[in-house]
Amino acid sequence: MPSENSPQPKPPKRPVSALVVLHDGAGNALLLERADKAGYWQSVTGSLEAGETPAQAALRETAEETGIALPPAALRDWHYSTVYEIYPHWRHRYAAGVTRNTEHLFSAVIPRNAPVRLSEHTAHIWLPLAQAAEKVFSPSNRDALLKLAAETV
Repeated sequence: MPSENSPQPKPPKRPVSALVVLHDGAGNALLLERADKAGYWQSVTGSLEAGETPAQAALRETAEETGIALPPAALRDWHYSTVYEIYPHWRHRYAAGVTRNTEHLFSAVIPRNAPVRLSEHTAHIWLPLAQAAEKVFSPSNRDALLKLAAETV
């Protein structure tokens, strides 16, 4: 029997997330290296919590993962989402039988010299958008970076 001080098990993650491409407005993107998977680089991303909209999750995840508190007006909603297969090694975080996630795309311009305070990641780098697209592990993240790159040409 668990004691009062025992941590409560985490509820399953919702299979709906926000992806936030942070960039400098001059063709460079900020990438984060996952702490739980060395060599897995990504933009800010995370699942929606109960009662949260995708935009609220995007703002919360940006603050949690980078320490950067974006004003809501700084967040660009691309009004675009993609559905992808959840990697098998992360499916245990979701309810039994959940294999697909819907990811909503956002971006925001931040200064290159903005201090980044990592919490869930081990490193961060700035790369030109095309190089960032080559470095990320997620196809949807790659596509988002390339969409942004196509717009800045």
